[in-house]
Amino acid sequence: MKQITTYAGKKVLVLGLAKSGTNAAKLLKRLGATVTVSDVQPLAENQDAQELKAAGFNVILGEQTPDLLDAGYDLIVKNPGIPYDVPVVKRALDLKLPIISEMELTGEVAEAELVAVTGSNGKTTTTTMIQKMLDHDRQAGRAVYAGNIGVPASKVAQEVTADDTLVLEVSSFMLVGTTEFHPHIAVLTNIFSNHLDYHKTRANYVAAKMKITANQTADDYFVVNFDNPEWRELSKQSAAKVVPFSREDNSQDGAYEADGELYFRGEKIMAASDVKVPGDHNIENALAAIAVAKIKGVSTAAIVSVLKTFGGVRHRTQYVLEAEGRQYYNDSKATDMEATEMALKGFKAPVVLLAGGLDRGYTFEKMVPAFKAHVKAIVLFGQTAKLLEDAAKQAGIKTIKFAENAEAGVPVAYQLSDPGDIILLSPANASWDQYPNFEVRGDRFIKAVENLTGKQEEK
Repeated sequence: MKQITTYAGKKVLVLGLAKSGTNAAKLLKRLGATVTVSDVQPLAENQDAQELKAAGFNVILGEQTPDLLDAGYDLIVKNPGIPYDVPVVKRALDLKLPIISEMELTGEVAEAELVAVTGSNGKTTTTTMIQKMLDHDRQAGRAVYAGNIGVPASKVAQEVTADDTLVLEVSSFMLVGTTEFHPHIAVLTNIFSNHLDYHKTRANYVAAKMKITANQTADDYFVVNFDNPEWRELSKQSAAKVVPFSREDNSQDGAYEADGELYFRGEKIMAASDVKVPGDHNIENALAAIAVAKIKGVSTAAIVSVLKTFGGVRHRTQYVLEAEGRQYYNDSKATDMEATEMALKGFKAPVVLLAGGLDRGYTFEKMVPAFKAHVKAIVLFGQTAKLLEDAAKQAGIKTIKFAENAEAGVPVAYQLSDPGDIILLSPANASWDQYPNFEVRGDRFIKAVENLTGKQEEK
């Protein structure tokens, strides 16, 4: 860890705990700051607060009102999930208090070279692919991932050395709170119109994403999806060397797909059909990872080995196992229609789909074309089951069944399937009507598949 003095003697408020805030607080204390932490969750239910309180931190729990700032702080480290329009943050902005995210701290103290990945979709899969490629047959140090992928970046930043590579998944929420963050290689997978409740405008959202390259220089690299004119134009804002990737062969100056083959600057890497995780979106993710790996001098053999064996990130079109000629996939992370459409388009074999979940007040006519093209039978559960039934009927799906929940739908889906079919959990809805989160939903689906088949999930 770099021994910086930036925070020595500073009075810092960490706003919001969970993994991000808790580890940021510990790092700041190590760097010599006087740290106060604030979280809305009461002490009895807040293990992070209990731990920090026992370690001697000043812990303030309950509603985060503007008078929280009356104690006079030099800096706020804000949990990325807390919006900028809540009263306490608005007051901090009025007071011109610096507000940073854990990701800013990570960039300041990590000795390892930084690779950072952002985008509306594909961040986690791309981050994981890159980490695996950079770690494959590595001679010195290791490649590790952290950040929005679920591993606290500020904790890992204290552990990595100059021989290592730190591959960071970085959300727009994290990037807003950066000023000096400077990855050697930055990756932009794509930009759609997400999180506008947080960022308020698409322009703000795009600006947040582009902070990933704001401090890069001509000695750095910006890997960008060239399959959209907007993203190509955005790449011109970067001072780094732009390395494109394109599934539509829009540039051969980086990684691209042509005639079913994946290339990097004219060198054939492998057949697109040999990438283990299904779907065109995962070809894009693979191309982004190939670009980074080639920049770092990873061998083609290592790249091919990773892409032929990597079965996907847990809960994201994750290959579970094959039994009796049926392949089971867990895509519990598909909490909206777009994600399920993308998953369905990734399969050429007939799909028996399990879908349903929290009713957010919309209907599912948009799903009809994807249902019609890919789904032979559907098993529905949760609050939106009847709404999805309407869309399934419009798509002409003749076999529509209902189950109590995702795991109860597994044996039903098996009965509706034939050898060669795909059995896919891709709910198109949030999980909160029946589960604490999408991870629990996916885990229970996997357990049900294991119970049904007598086989273990492939890892």
